[in-house]
Amino acid sequence: MLLAAILVLNPVGLDFLHSAFFADEQLTRNIAQPIVLTAIAIMALIVVLEWLVRAINFRRRGRGATMN
Repeated sequence: MLLAAILVLNPVGLDFLHSAFFADEQLTRNIAQPIVLTAIAIMALIVVLEWLVRAINFRRRGRGATMN
């Protein structure tokens, strides 16, 4: 989740987001929007997978299972 925030909140990421949704030229928006939306979907998938792994680990520790 921290990696996703770093990718979006750096100057290059903010500029790319701006060009994808707020650019004056239609061509720039048409090129940048699919890239940004794909990146958002990938980052959301990573966040969900991280949450799932943490939930599974939390349940295992709650039952007292040990790793050998």
